[in-house]
Amino acid sequence: MADPRKDAFATTSKTIIKNLERAGMDGYFCETSADARELVKSLVPEGSSIAWGGTETFKETGVKEMLEAGAYTMLDRAKATTPEEQRAVYLQHFDSDFFFMSANALTLKGELVNIDGNSNRVACLSFGPKHVIVLVGMNKIVKDTEEGLKRVRTMACPPNAARLHTGTPCETVGICGMCHEPGCMCCNTVITRHSRHAGRIKVILIAEDLGF
Repeated sequence: MADPRKDAFATTSKTIIKNLERAGMDGYFCETSADARELVKSLVPEGSSIAWGGTETFKETGVKEMLEAGAYTMLDRAKATTPEEQRAVYLQHFDSDFFFMSANALTLKGELVNIDGNSNRVACLSFGPKHVIVLVGMNKIVKDTEEGLKRVRTMACPPNAARLHTGTPCETVGICGMCHEPGCMCCNTVITRHSRHAGRIKVILIAEDLGF
């Protein structure tokens, strides 16, 4: 049975992909997470070093599990046992072959909208890893950057705060308070409108609701 939502998103994605290409980024469309896994497998050579930022989409799509089971070097910061080890892994991320992340929002013009607390994720998006693969569910598509920022503060921050127990207004009252609390998740806002290094950033649009 045809799914009108997926048909509509497939059409919209063609426009977004053209805009991404104009901005020096590669765009792809997948109907399902299974399709996305196959695409990632074709894009990432065995033996590559793999890093990732905080991303539920990376797990929900099964891409993380697939790579962990394959012939890749996984640079997992969660395995660090001391702050010094964790910092060392973060620095390794900058020299990784592939860095995986999602976006807080993606505009119809092909602009990536992201906020970050620790800021390792937006740092690696901007500079460092040889390739960045951004996995984006259809629920994160917005009209423009203004709508993207609204989406971050209403749809992304509250569930992420609940997941991470930040102690910020996003968690305690469920609404972004533009706070300066120690656990603030929106320390830096990065809007990626163009990649000077053509093809370094690869955006995979997936016709599913994924992440926050």
